[in-house]
Amino acid sequence: MDILVLAGGISTERDVSFVTGRCVYEALKRNGHRVVLADAYMGLADEYMDMTEEQLFAADTDWAAHIGDIAESAPDIESIKAMRSPDYQGFLGPRILELCRYCDVVFLGLHGENGENGKLQAYLDLEGITYTGTDYLSSAICMNKATSKELLAYNGIPVPKGRILHKGEDGANTSGYPCVVKVCSGGSSVGVFLCHNEDEYADALKQAFTLDDNVIVEQYIKGREFSVCVTDWEGTPKAMPVIEIAPKEEFYDYKSKYQAGKTVETCPAGLPDNKTREMMTLAERGYTALKLHSYARLDFLMSENDGSLYCLEANTLPGMTPTSLIPQEARAMGIDYDELCGMIVNAALKR
Repeated sequence: MDILVLAGGISTERDVSFVTGRCVYEALKRNGHRVVLADAYMGLADEYMDMTEEQLFAADTDWAAHIGDIAESAPDIESIKAMRSPDYQGFLGPRILELCRYCDVVFLGLHGENGENGKLQAYLDLEGITYTGTDYLSSAICMNKATSKELLAYNGIPVPKGRILHKGEDGANTSGYPCVVKVCSGGSSVGVFLCHNEDEYADALKQAFTLDDNVIVEQYIKGREFSVCVTDWEGTPKAMPVIEIAPKEEFYDYKSKYQAGKTVETCPAGLPDNKTREMMTLAERGYTALKLHSYARLDFLMSENDGSLYCLEANTLPGMTPTSLIPQEARAMGIDYDELCGMIVNAALKR
């Protein structure tokens, strides 16, 4: 097949997306497909503009050659935007839509804004283009943490207590300390702050409101962190093995997620059978409540006080980098990375 892998974009997870894209691109090539990897926002470079779609997919080009490792901090998005020609005002860069229309399936390696918020999925649906991952509605729901929390709670899925703050309103902390401040729409722990006092809280709000007009302030639950991927490739939601995430620092931040050696991850997690089953069941129920399709990852905390479980959020296009969680869960089931990528593509084609 001819497969277009879209990565990059203009979210704070741009660098992560490139590494996801590179890994997926290489896996799909090993699976025997003709693959082009492109930056959804910047589009194709000038040197490729005169080539037909057939020539681009047939070209002996390493489309991932320019991609390096993930930096310790998120990229400056405004500087990225300034690099693109003003002739292109929309999200999709030069030649991207033509490639989407030409290929058999688009593998979405994007993360964050305009990758996971449902806008791109809705556009591809209108164009009749097949793509990987869930649909526009569930993407939009999960991208807004406030909306997804409300829907999870309504369906009996336990979530941390908290409140939503809108830019310009009274931001008094009612959750006590420590507390967590996080932007409503974001990922990779960008815009997430652990606050121990009033000064840290005020600074966290200031930074968070530069990224989003809506911010969540919620109770800090000290305990163990876990993640569960759920798929419906066999017809009904089915949880993969639970993975435990143990950051070496106090907080599972951007650096801890993507810098090798910063986090200890264990899959299957060392939990009693009954607690494992409880978390997997909550993940499957949460997947259904959020209207998800194909595959997604749900994150959990287990309180050290009483073992209670809390669902934090769902990720609709989870990372596929060397340190990402879903490939580790799949590996625990005997599914290697190349096979996992193939399963994701096949799910898109069936849908």
